[in-house]
Amino acid sequence: MVCVVILAAAAGAVAVFLILRIWVVLRSRDVTPRESLSILVVAGSGGHTTEILRLLGSLSNAYSPRHYVIADTDEMSANKINCFELDRADRDPSNMYTKYYIHRIPRSREVQQSWPSTVFTTLHSMWLSFPLIHRVKPDLVLCNGPGTCVPICVSALLLGILGIKKVIIVYVESICRVETLSMSGKILFHLSDYFIVQWPALKEKYPKSVYLGRIV
Repeated sequence: MVCVVILAAAAGAVAVFLILRIWVVLRSRDVTPRESLSILVVAGSGGHTTEILRLLGSLSNAYSPRHYVIADTDEMSANKINCFELDRADRDPSNMYTKYYIHRIPRSREVQQSWPSTVFTTLHSMWLSFPLIHRVKPDLVLCNGPGTCVPICVSALLLGILGIKKVIIVYVESICRVETLSMSGKILFHLSDYFIVQWPALKEKYPKSVYLGRIV
């Protein structure tokens, strides 16, 4: 009986510690000023990659090196990213020496995949995402809705919970989302440091979000 009580107390203490760590990480938004910020960008098939690259085009060279994460079967996004970086270097010679990297992880969910099975594929993706995030240790994660961003953002959050590094998570909801959030948005609304929407209707529904008008 005594062993059960001790184990229950220990489990309770661990749970309280984890809750406090999550609360501290989510509440902390302090960023030390620096000349450059390592950024990790999650790209997705279709319009997600187009939108995120438009947003990146307005960012300065201070956001470097740039790490891109795409699904392992997403060749279209890889081509778009390479074209974007080459065009950026052609327009501004100072970008020629800015490093960028493309990383691949398994998809969290395939098109028309059943939702119950998505749980297992997402866990598999997260299992491979955390070593990547731990290796890169970005200062900032930027994403806009592809399913791949969920395991990446959860892994970035874990870095802070484990006391390794606080990673700022910025989520920009797709311009296509006028009145409702995407599934990724509904999940990451509670985990991101800054949640940006592009329509006033979403700002009204989610007062904690940041409305900057159309940014892509």
